[in-house]
Amino acid sequence: MKKINAYIKPHKLNDVTQALKKVKRLRGMSVVEAKGFGRKDEDDRSHPLVDDLMDFARYSKIEIFCHDDLAGELVSIIDKNAYTGLRGDGKIYVSEVDSALKIGRGRII
Repeated sequence: MKKINAYIKPHKLNDVTQALKKVKRLRGMSVVEAKGFGRKDEDDRSHPLVDDLMDFARYSKIEIFCHDDLAGELVSIIDKNAYTGLRGDGKIYVSEVDSALKIGRGRII
């Protein structure tokens, strides 16, 4: 099982959601509004750290748990539909999930 965390620009959330809803094997997703900052690399001194800490960018965080064979397709859909071509489009992280249980049933999903 995989966990996908995608941080995208809030105005792209509807596009991404509509595209993901077309995937019949997708069981669901969660969305959380988030704020954060990032820089290209440690040598980028175009604006000081203090400015970054006070001026967070807004993002929508999408969280999806899926079977291993579906992760690539979902990542591709998110990447395509969240892309604007501008700096700060976001990030997608994929990680392994060891186990998942349904609450109250105690059975592995």
